[in-house]
Amino acid sequence: MKTWNTKSCTIYQLLEGRSNSFLINSQNNYILIDTGRANSWKKLSSKLDEILGKNKLSGLILTHAHFDHVENTAKIKEKYKSRIIVHQSELEYIMQGNSPLPKGSNLATGFMVNVLGKKLQSKYQYEKVNPDIIVGEKYDLIDFGFNAYIIHTPGHSKGSMSIIIDNEIAVVGDAMFGVFGNSIYPPFADDPETMIKSWNKLINTNCDLFLPGHGKEISQKLLESQYEKYK
Repeated sequence: MKTWNTKSCTIYQLLEGRSNSFLINSQNNYILIDTGRANSWKKLSSKLDEILGKNKLSGLILTHAHFDHVENTAKIKEKYKSRIIVHQSELEYIMQGNSPLPKGSNLATGFMVNVLGKKLQSKYQYEKVNPDIIVGEKYDLIDFGFNAYIIHTPGHSKGSMSIIIDNEIAVVGDAMFGVFGNSIYPPFADDPETMIKSWNKLINTNCDLFLPGHGKEISQKLLESQYEKYK
C-alpha cells in the first residue's frame, strides 16, 4: 500500500488502477477521499478495517459525484456512520444517485460521450445518499482534527473539489490525470477553461505533490509546466 507523509498527516492509497481512493490519518483521526467503483467494495472495506482498528472513520469527502468515485458512498455511510462531504453543485446528483457524464475534452472522448452517452448513462446510476456537509468555495477540516482544508476546483465538473493537506500535498480528484506520462490533461472535462484556472489555484497552494483520482502522483513542476502550456 502506497503512503505519503506530511507534517501532521499520513495519506494511504487504498484503491488504485481504475479509480484511486485515499485515507488521511492525523493522530488517529481518519477521513476517506472517494470510494471507487462498487466492485472494489470488498478491497476498500478490508483495507479500511485493517487501518482503522477501533478508530472511527469520521468523514468521507467526495471530490465530485461521478460514478467511478462514489459508488460505495452509501455502504460507507451505513457501515462506518461517516459524515458525507460534498460540494453544493454536486448535491443533487448524490441525492438522486445519478450524475451526468462529463463532456469529452478531445475528439475521441467527445465522440464517445456524444454517441454513447445516453446509452451509458443508465448503467452508471448508484445508490443515492443524503450528504451531511455541503461545501462552497472553502471548508476547513480543523473540526475533524486535520490541518487541512477543501477548496472548490471546478472544470472537470462544476462541483469538483480538492483537499489541501498541510499545504504540502493536495488530493485533487479529476482536476488532473496521472495516467498520460507528461500530460495531466483529463480526457473528460465539462469546462476546460475553468479547469485550467483551477490548476492555477492549486499551484498557489504551494503544495509539492498532487494525488489525482486516476493514475500516479503529479509533481508541482509538471503541473506548472502544463499550466503554462494550456493557460
